[in-house]
Amino acid sequence: QDSASPLMEQLIFFHDHALLILVMITVLVGYLMFMLFFNNYVNRFLLHGQLIEMIWTILPAIILLFIALPSLRLLYFLDEINEPSVTLKSIGHQWYWSYEYSDFNNIEFDSYMIPTNELSTDGFRLLDIDNRIVLPMNSQIQILVTAADVIHLWTIPALGVKVNGTPGRLNQTNFFINRPGLFYGQCSEICGANHS
Repeated sequence: QDSASPLMEQLIFFHDHALLILVMITVLVGYLMFMLFFNNYVNRFLLHGQLIEMIWTILPAIILLFIALPSLRLLYFLDEINEPSVTLKSIGHQWYWSYEYSDFNNIEFDSYMIPTNELSTDGFRLLDIDNRIVLPMNSQIQILVTAADVIHLWTIPALGVKVNGTPGRLNQTNFFINRPGLFYGQCSEICGANHS
């Protein structure tokens, strides 16, 4: 799905930035290796090369800085907790999630995956659920994630959110939805067959 939050846009920009650096390195190394096949020059007085060794030590360090600094900036953005407008509690159970809107008279409900044989023709297998959570756009949303039995993963890639629900621990993150839509996420923990 396309990005629906500023954090996911930044993650996509960083991916493109790192990919561009990797393509430039691959092209340069490929060109140098290709040219070595056709090089017939021999220098019998070449015993050492401090200059080239300094270049191939310092240049990769500078390239790594161009990757590390935007990456660190992004890590701090992802971990930043702003003042939330809505707090959603999410409790992972084996094969379903429980949700609580604690800001609105403690509304609670369970969300089960729709079995394949009950799925409508326009539904998504292993993704569609019976009770969807509804969240406002253009608002800071905080999510508190835990689990009741095994480790679960609450994730929505379009929002750049990926939080582990661990029994006995409360994890939190926040996100901002900047466009309306129906967003899907899948658990990537090894919890059992058909777990999504």
